[in-house]
This record gives sequence, structure tokens and C-alpha cells, in this order.
Amino acid sequence: MRARTMWFAAVIGLVAGVVAAGFAGAADVIVQPGQAPVVVQPSQPSVTIQPSAPAVVVPQPAPTVAVPSAPATVQAGDIEAQDVRAQTIYANKIKAPMVQGTVHQSDTVKIKDTKGDIKAPSVTAGVIYADTIKARSVVADHIYVRDIERD
Repeated sequence: MRARTMWFAAVIGLVAGVVAAGFAGAADVIVQPGQAPVVVQPSQPSVTIQPSAPAVVVPQPAPTVAVPSAPATVQAGDIEAQDVRAQTIYANKIKAPMVQGTVHQSDTVKIKDTKGDIKAPSVTAGVIYADTIKARSVVADHIYVRDIERD
């Protein structure tokens, strides 16, 4: 009977030890907070940061784009373009489906010293002098013209 009691005590001790170890193990769990999230601004380059290595991000300056300015005055015999834009246009004839601006019709627009013809996707200037303008759109604050054809 003594052996049976010893065996029974050993089994109960073993079960108690396993249960106690389970409770102790749960009490010993330590949760450490993760590192703060890394925020990358859209204008900055994408950066991957390893948690163990500190990183320094130096933003690059924005690239400088030089845009050539429009010439102050364009003088041409004929202008053929998709878009013609100016503050003021002087022309004898304009052929365009879209003409936007204040149109002043006159009998004749005299254009002196024309310097050849212009064929370009777009013509932009402060003032345009032309005998004929053929374009998809003509936009100007003031348009002085003798004849307009809207195709």
C-alpha cells in the first residue's frame, strides 16, 4: 500500500507540476511593443528601413525645369498649327472650328515684313501678325481679322 500511495502521490505531484508550469509559463509571456511605423512622404524616394540599423533619409531637391518663354511677337505669312494662342492676333483670314476671344472685324489688316510661313503643333506669342491662320483652335484676348471661316 505504501508503494501505491507513493505512486499516487508522484502522479498527483507530476500533474500539479505540469499545471503549475502552464500557469507560470503564461505569466512569463512578455509582449514587447513593435517599433513605430515608418512614414514616407509621396515626394520622397521609397526607403526600406531594417529594424536593427538606424537610417537617415536626406530628401533630394525638386528638379528645376526651364520652360522657354513665348516670343513677344511672331510675324508670318501663313501659320498652320493645331493651337494658336496670343494676347493679340492680327490676321487677314482665320480658318478654325474654334475661335475664342474678342473678335474685331475690319476691312483689311495690313501686315508688313512677314518672315515666312510657320507649320508647328502649337504657336504661342504675345502678339501674332499673319496673313492666314489655319488651326484647330485660335485663342486670344483680342483678334483683329478681316475674314473668319469656322470649319
